[in-house]
Amino acid sequence: MSKFKSRSGLIETGGLSRRGFLKSATALGIASTGFSAMVGSAYASTPKRGGTFRFGIHDGNTSDSHDPGTYTTRQMIYLAHQYRSYLTMIEPDGSLAGDLALEWSGNKDASVWTFKLNPNASFHSGGKVTSKDVVASLNHHRGDKSTSAAKSLLSTVTNIEAKGDDVVVITMDSGNADLPWLMTDYHFAICPAKDGGIDWQSGDGSGPYKIVEGKFGEGWKLDRHDGWHGKGAYFDKLEMLVLNDPNARQTALMTGEVDAVSLIETKTMALLKRNPNIVIENIPSAAAITLPMHCDTAPFDNVDVRKAMKLAINRDEIIEKIAFGAATKGNDFHVSPAMPYFTELDQHEYDPDQARSLLKKAGHDGLKVSLSTADSVFAGAVDMAVLYAEQAKAAGINMEVIREPNDGYYSDVWLKKPFCAVSWGARPTPDVMYSLAYKSDAAWNESRWQNERFNELLLMAKSELDNGLRTEMYREMAILAKDDGGTVLPMFNNFVYARRSNVMRGENVAASWELDGARGPSRWWFA
Repeated sequence: MSKFKSRSGLIETGGLSRRGFLKSATALGIASTGFSAMVGSAYASTPKRGGTFRFGIHDGNTSDSHDPGTYTTRQMIYLAHQYRSYLTMIEPDGSLAGDLALEWSGNKDASVWTFKLNPNASFHSGGKVTSKDVVASLNHHRGDKSTSAAKSLLSTVTNIEAKGDDVVVITMDSGNADLPWLMTDYHFAICPAKDGGIDWQSGDGSGPYKIVEGKFGEGWKLDRHDGWHGKGAYFDKLEMLVLNDPNARQTALMTGEVDAVSLIETKTMALLKRNPNIVIENIPSAAAITLPMHCDTAPFDNVDVRKAMKLAINRDEIIEKIAFGAATKGNDFHVSPAMPYFTELDQHEYDPDQARSLLKKAGHDGLKVSLSTADSVFAGAVDMAVLYAEQAKAAGINMEVIREPNDGYYSDVWLKKPFCAVSWGARPTPDVMYSLAYKSDAAWNESRWQNERFNELLLMAKSELDNGLRTEMYREMAILAKDDGGTVLPMFNNFVYARRSNVMRGENVAASWELDGARGPSRWWFA
């Protein structure tokens, strides 16, 4: 049996060891020093307590919810990381560590995992966090009646059992070497068990801060949780403001109304760098911008049309003019160089002549399509769509860009309209990303793509402990997604956000989400 002890041991069951992953990450350019392409003041080594940290975030809706099964927007995700806890978490250096779990171990084929919980963890409402809470919280995403977006991530789980107050055993019908990493997924927040389910409605949690008041779509006030079981929580209070408008966010930062913002416009990056009171973080990541096409809806049900759409986009121009260089070129499969098992494939380059030929073959000369987007998707989302539409004209494609309302974009547009722009946060492994959004029955299969071989390989790779074989499986899956899939993936965007110069942080920042893996408010401090 292999074992991992929080912040010190190794995961040796399946795939890559923790040390091996970090070594590979370094080779791929995602080492902590590479993550931290920081401008301005460096970092301070001695944290101190005190003050109210105010941060403005993009992507928050009035329709958001405390239900972890519905987490979609940055508002829900970032708020959850302040007031709720997870079994595991991603550290600033990219490694895996415990949150509620002190240690974990897997059996030989990685089909049974045992997690030992921190006995000092407590909910804001009082009372210890026990294994029953963890079991109920994970089961919230399982079963026929579950409507959770993360349901597919636990589809191979056959049983989740509490053994005493502090031990949870997860059993699967096949091995999953990535399960401890999977537990970092933002949906798997731990809530109090109640009446055979969980109490998510009250907003109770066991995170570093507790909710005092707030309203979805507007903002939240939180106080430090004195019973917090982990490190950090240096600020006395937090104030999170929903600022979907990029100008409003940056103005709030420059005037000192907020101490940090989750996203800045890359086109204003050079200007902001001149301000001595502002520090910019420009972090290469596995976050992605996708343009999913519904493969069950004409004209995207034709693979030649899908290929044409992938060849009608000039990724280099988009990275230059929209991301201002703060991105990595995509190739229409959802594994970035900042992830393990990345593979080099022949690049989909801008080729409008070939795209036009494919459309003629498919009987779609003069193709007309509509592309939905919104300002809140990412900084420059509307401009990117307009530029793509201009590029596609050379292939004979008439693309109408529809500027959707920011509020309700992910509830009213994404997964509903056949062609739209989407911003994905980083996922730690290909299995997590593919299981969440590319598996045939995934709730978030945004392109509605169905590929029997891809699904077969996904299941095989999940339990394959031979790293060489697993790598080959992921390579074949990448080829299938690139050549047959319904997703145009123009770029893996850097996390570009900013803070006031009096806000200090550690030597490294996590590249799993903006704001230090969404945990900056509990990891940072004032000078």
